[in-house]
Amino acid sequence: MLVVGGYGTVGGELTRLAAPSWPLLLTGRTPERGRALADEVGAEVRRWDLSDPEPFSAKVRAVISTVNDPDDRVLLAALRGGVPYVDITRWTARLQRAVAIAAVHPPKAPVLLSSSWMGGVTTLVTAALAAELGGAAGVQIAIRYDLKDRAGTDSVEFMDRLGLDYEVVEDGERRSIMPLSDAGFVDIGGYRTKVARLDTPEQFTLPLVLGVDTAITRIGFSANSSTSSLLALKKTGFFRWGRGEKFEKTRRSMLYSPGEGGSALLRIEVLGRGGERRTAMVKDAAGQAHLTALGGLLGLRRVLGTDGTEAPRGVVFPEMTPAPQDVLAELEKAGVEVTVS
Repeated sequence: MLVVGGYGTVGGELTRLAAPSWPLLLTGRTPERGRALADEVGAEVRRWDLSDPEPFSAKVRAVISTVNDPDDRVLLAALRGGVPYVDITRWTARLQRAVAIAAVHPPKAPVLLSSSWMGGVTTLVTAALAAELGGAAGVQIAIRYDLKDRAGTDSVEFMDRLGLDYEVVEDGERRSIMPLSDAGFVDIGGYRTKVARLDTPEQFTLPLVLGVDTAITRIGFSANSSTSSLLALKKTGFFRWGRGEKFEKTRRSMLYSPGEGGSALLRIEVLGRGGERRTAMVKDAAGQAHLTALGGLLGLRRVLGTDGTEAPRGVVFPEMTPAPQDVLAELEKAGVEVTVS
């Protein structure tokens, strides 16, 4: 099993989760940083710098990418090698590009694009609630981003997209909206959290897969003042004129100050076709990186057919699982609290 970025913040969590099940090969820019982890879990570590066009070759059972793959090198390598592939890092535009690449280079093995928030956990839980309701008409997801939690440098890449309008589906109609719009307060796990709109892949995939008429995702930070600061910056137009590489470090430094640890908190509300509602509060005390890695682990089991279902064919999304009702039990088994009301 090849874990690209296997000793980073999320990759390291995934490596520890996956090590009991498969022999692992970890890759990254500086293998020396991964030696201790590789020794700990009995894995091999090699260099693969995705910014370097030099080809990489390895014989593996499957590939999971836990770091950004801006030039699609990991995806293309998996497609050409005919091995199952899972990606948990793509934003919407890059996910759509991956679908187009897979159309040009038809996959011989499953391709799971599991980049909805927390490695696909949001859409897996949504699918479980929708199945319980017998179908879904609408989904609203609220994320509480813990600024004290451990985080990799890629974790705040969404800051680069705050100046770009994006498409959503509301009431069955497609329209473009601005990031950080529609701000308001939501209770997430007992915290009154100020949230605003954010471009995330599930707002693209859920209407396609579950046929929902409305899909909305909002994010807020553990310090409401941080959310308010971003909203104030938006009013100045910073995220429009401050785009591009010149201001990249400035944008990301606004939120990238990782701490020693925190919790992952999600609120997922699903409206059924008959008007009934189900709300799931998801809490992972082990943190956001752990919950994202857990989503990746579930993805690996899916593409390999070791989750009790038949391995999928072609390009799939997490919410296309044939057994969504099993997801909540799997999360709880891994120490994640899921409360459904």
